[in-house]
Amino acid sequence: MGGIALTATLFAAGAWQRRWIADDGLIVLRTVRNLLAGNGPVFNVDERVEANTSTAWTYIVYFFSWLTEIRLEYVVLGIALTLSVLAIVVAMLGTARLWGGTGSALLLPAGVLVYIALPPARDYATSGLESCLVIFWLAVLWWGMVRWSQAEKVRPAGFLALVFFAGLAPLIRPEMTLVGALALLMLFCAPTPATRLRAWQFRALIVAVAGLLPIAYQIWRMGYYGLPYPNTAVAKDAGGAKWNQGLTYLWDLVGPYWLWLPLLILLVAGVVLARQRRSELSGGSHSNAGETRKPGWRGRIDSFSHRLRTPAAVVALMLGSGFVLTVYEIRVGGDFMHGRMLLPQVFCLILPVAVLPVRLPRKLAAGAAGTRRMELASVVVLAAFAGVAGWALFAADTTAITTGTKIRANGIVDERIYYVLNTGHDHPIRAEDYLDYPRIRAMVRDISNSPDGALLLSSPSFTNWYLVPAPVPEGNGEHVVFFLNLGMTSMNVPLDVRVIDQMGLAYPLASHTDRLTDGRIGHDKNLYSDWVVVDTGMVDKHPWMPSFLDEKWTTQARTALSCPETEAMLASVRSPLTFDRWRHNVMQSLDFAKYRIDRVPKYEIQRCGLVDPTQQPK
Repeated sequence: MGGIALTATLFAAGAWQRRWIADDGLIVLRTVRNLLAGNGPVFNVDERVEANTSTAWTYIVYFFSWLTEIRLEYVVLGIALTLSVLAIVVAMLGTARLWGGTGSALLLPAGVLVYIALPPARDYATSGLESCLVIFWLAVLWWGMVRWSQAEKVRPAGFLALVFFAGLAPLIRPEMTLVGALALLMLFCAPTPATRLRAWQFRALIVAVAGLLPIAYQIWRMGYYGLPYPNTAVAKDAGGAKWNQGLTYLWDLVGPYWLWLPLLILLVAGVVLARQRRSELSGGSHSNAGETRKPGWRGRIDSFSHRLRTPAAVVALMLGSGFVLTVYEIRVGGDFMHGRMLLPQVFCLILPVAVLPVRLPRKLAAGAAGTRRMELASVVVLAAFAGVAGWALFAADTTAITTGTKIRANGIVDERIYYVLNTGHDHPIRAEDYLDYPRIRAMVRDISNSPDGALLLSSPSFTNWYLVPAPVPEGNGEHVVFFLNLGMTSMNVPLDVRVIDQMGLAYPLASHTDRLTDGRIGHDKNLYSDWVVVDTGMVDKHPWMPSFLDEKWTTQARTALSCPETEAMLASVRSPLTFDRWRHNVMQSLDFAKYRIDRVPKYEIQRCGLVDPTQQPK
């Protein structure tokens, strides 16, 4: 237990030293504020948009915020750090169980050193994003699967609890469905626990327990939001493919830290230990030599089913999940935050070797040959531990990205350092810390100085704000901010200020535009401001409209917004939520998810088959 406590303490200290809350982490808190205010799980009061990728993370933060009634930033900071550290502890306990507990062995932290040494792992331990929840879910799933695979007798209640937990995967984060589905398939196909139910009845119960919460939420989501998945997946076109960018993102993490080296060392050590373990069990009570098997194909199916409930199968599950998730992340192009979206993959790969046992010498029934194998394995483990520990000292002090406030050509940035330097705060945590980010303090001032309402547009040079006023007779004091940094913007204004972005994380009109082929990863949509002027009902004529906007474009945008399909899509999130609207959203959610518009109003008019008013004779 000393090794577990020491490792957890090191990770907690490293994470606290780099504590912060990302701009994207503040996005979650805007939804939580609306929940606490009774407005529902929305980002803006007037639109039903799911702006957060992890459903579970949103409601966990909401629950503890409601329970404690303390400042949201401190709630999320405490939850994130706690879950991150617990993930390391549970992972080590699961791996210790895999290797047979402590017994006569000394357990050395190994794989966990690789994870906690990575600077991105410590950055995102407190970032306010769901990274902490993802690795905690993986760790608990790992511990539960190992425990199930080794149990002499599986209790139905514990088994169904494990099934329910694995079924939470799509609510933890959509891509975790790949891991949860593989785990559930293994649990479904393995021999069922002894109960009064028949095998097929118990398997039907497995399906019901696993799907109860995620399916119920999925149906509710489709009716409430009009989409089958979070709006973030629409905004980022998560089904698209950018293989080259994905490979760049992979090497951006693997290359600077030489991450392949400790993984290779741990692979060798893991194989040696597995061979030793198999040798120890070959003549013991775990042998299946005396078991009877049905003849023919039934016997082969029965044999395969029994092999699923083994530690080796659970190890294969986690290693396979890490590989599949890596391939998926490469396919979608990775992310713009250095290392963040590959942390779950690294965590999966290190789980089977999170700790490594060093067997103390003893006499075995296998004789001298067995003792020699044990000594060889111990030497390999000690060498692996020394190698990984030495690498960890190197990696922990390595700075992979040195561009600071500048975004590199590949679009990837060290997010924490970027905001530390741009805000001037070593630990930007509170919303007001981000007032020192360029333009944010000016935004708050301009809103205060425009009581009749206005649309705030950031200037093309990003130095100041342009205010597009509301029509004077209709001026109702409504303010709309159109800006990419949703978190810092939305957390520094009241809930009645509408905050939307050109990429579409919180703005359906932007999220349903076509993806830019060569755009920066994670930011490859960019709706023109002309659309927003018309959509928000602000004055669309000069001189009230900024000079860089075109009256012809706003005229075309007004016509383009009359496209029936676009009107239907916007109605799905803006119309009052009656039962008929909810039912219609459920039926049309897949079509809404696939619907795309052209961000150039002229081309959108052509796509929709409308008449361009600027081309008509005067």
